[in-house]
Amino acid sequence: MSAVEDKHWWFVARRRIIASLIERFVRPPAGAKVLEAGCGTGGNLALLARYGKLDAFEYDPTARAKAAAKQVAEIDFGALPDQVARADGSYDLIALLDVLEHIEEDEASLQRLGGLLRDDGKLLLTVPAVPSLWSEHDVIHHHHRRYTRRSLEQCIAKAGLKVERIGYFNSLLFPIAWVQRHAQRLTGRHAPLDAIPGKLLNGALEKVFGLERHILGKVDMPIGLSLFAVVSRKG
Repeated sequence: MSAVEDKHWWFVARRRIIASLIERFVRPPAGAKVLEAGCGTGGNLALLARYGKLDAFEYDPTARAKAAAKQVAEIDFGALPDQVARADGSYDLIALLDVLEHIEEDEASLQRLGGLLRDDGKLLLTVPAVPSLWSEHDVIHHHHRRYTRRSLEQCIAKAGLKVERIGYFNSLLFPIAWVQRHAQRLTGRHAPLDAIPGKLLNGALEKVFGLERHILGKVDMPIGLSLFAVVSRKG
């Protein structure tokens, strides 16, 4: 991740989509307190720091060190759901970006993060979608699951939180990914999905994926490689 997240089409376009979702549906106040839960090697830190005072935590020590080296925010140790040393009711925005699928106790993790939100705060989360697309990629990245819209809604509800917005994204490239994943199953050959493709292809994929930032929230996509949700505490 550290080697590719500045240039790989998926990471670059996803940051644009995350920014669009924050500005359209979260709209944090000036001087907001922001938390990234599970920041990995820090690819989203500079983006999130645009919206206020940023805190972050990460479980893995190597990833934590790489994130800290970016000198955007102080990166603390933390592990969901039980090892998060933060005060309840502290944050206007919490970002949980492709993290929940790595955690066995997903409902408890959402419940813990919900407690960290201020009364009008929002949690923005993204997860991989469509269980039938489970592949070697998920195994390599230590995923516990891929979600459907219904299963994510149920997880959020069981955590005692409220869905403000939810939907699929990375939809325009879904047909290509579907064919690729099923071809891999038939042939047993798995391409390295995290490698940066050639410059022209990388740029083209970035543009196609990034286009979705203009339609999310306006068009309800029927399927996609990922899901997003904007979540709040129940009043």
